[in-house]
Amino acid sequence: MSNNHFKRGELYSFMTGMATTAIARRLQKNFKQNGIEITVEQWSVLYHLWKTDGLSQQQLCDATYRDKPSITRLVDNLEKLQLVKRIASKNDRRINQVFLTAQGKKMETVSMSVAETTLNESLEGVPQDRIEICKEVLQLVYENLKTS
Repeated sequence: MSNNHFKRGELYSFMTGMATTAIARRLQKNFKQNGIEITVEQWSVLYHLWKTDGLSQQQLCDATYRDKPSITRLVDNLEKLQLVKRIASKNDRRINQVFLTAQGKKMETVSMSVAETTLNESLEGVPQDRIEICKEVLQLVYENLKTS
């Protein structure tokens, strides 16, 4: 029996990200208003490097769910902004590890604060129990569809 309770045409507009798009747009606007001159996509790469500096480009692909050409472009642009630097792995020179520069590290506090403010704006008026249900449902959807 189908678990699909959506009318025809609702599924993609709902499931593929009206909320995600709205949050990303607001985050970009909030970055700009706070003098943070990076894109949301660049921020997502920096976010993972703040958690674990020195990730390989492949690890960044996996962490951000992006393909290799997209990560290459994002890292190229972050290098131009002097926020990251690539260093060939000592074990395998074919692998580039991406490290934060001092400027990239410095950006963490202010950009995370802006991201937290944006998330709080997006969840205003949403009861905590609903947030937990949403997180559980989205995790189940992910588990159902992730590839091995």
